[in-house]
Amino acid sequence: MAFLDLGALRFHVQRLGPADGGPPAATAVLLHGLLTDSLASYYFTLAPALAAAGVEVLMYDQRGHGRSGRPPGGYRLERFVDDAEELLERLAPDRPVHLVGNSFGGTVAFALAARRPERITGILAIESEPASPAWAVKLDGILRQAETGLADEPTLAWVAARRGAHTARLARSAGRLLAGTTLAREIPASRLPTEAQLRRIGCPVLAVYGTESDLAAQAAWLESLLPDCRSTFVPGQEHSVLIEAPDTVLALTLAWLREHGAELRGPAARGDLERSLR
Repeated sequence: MAFLDLGALRFHVQRLGPADGGPPAATAVLLHGLLTDSLASYYFTLAPALAAAGVEVLMYDQRGHGRSGRPPGGYRLERFVDDAEELLERLAPDRPVHLVGNSFGGTVAFALAARRPERITGILAIESEPASPAWAVKLDGILRQAETGLADEPTLAWVAARRGAHTARLARSAGRLLAGTTLAREIPASRLPTEAQLRRIGCPVLAVYGTESDLAAQAAWLESLLPDCRSTFVPGQEHSVLIEAPDTVLALTLAWLREHGAELRGPAARGDLERSLR
């Protein structure tokens, strides 16, 4: 475990170097989602296998989440993007990186690429979308509902009964985050990238959706917005694709890195995992 201070806020950061000790085939920054998410979602899914394939993996708990600091305010999207930008300058100052973003992490990735396109080699967005006025309205509704529901003991008991004790602990922690900060009010009030700024994201983008997710309907719009974007769909999955279908997401990530110039090593170099899932 490592911590990095950015101004007054301490961030929990993990860096996994290539497992074979060789030079990195690529650098991937993994960005997690809101509330119940943390870098642990990647640590137990994609990260070790990417390192085994020769990829340098950088991941961190976003502000307010996991083991990073939890200030009472400072939760607009642009602050999350500031954090990502500064962490890149501290941890990977001399090279462009691939961004892998799950849910809100993908929203941060799109905003960072719009701000610093020269630093980003590509984006793999898992069940995610760029910030827009419609996104802000949707997040406002989701966060208001979560503020109420995650403070309600019968709701938390229902989560424990239906989803298990671990999910209930995550939900309770998310409730404390919402109760103790201004996140629910700040996220919808974020300064949004303009459509013109988003259209300038020239790096390759792979958008991954669950076929049963409401976000899948936006695939054609996102492909029309971004100059180099394509979509892929994971059958039978809803929003939690990373957690529910990690092997599929890993295979897609390895294939995407290979496609865009990463000379992967180990089983990934032979494409064994990708072939096994066809």
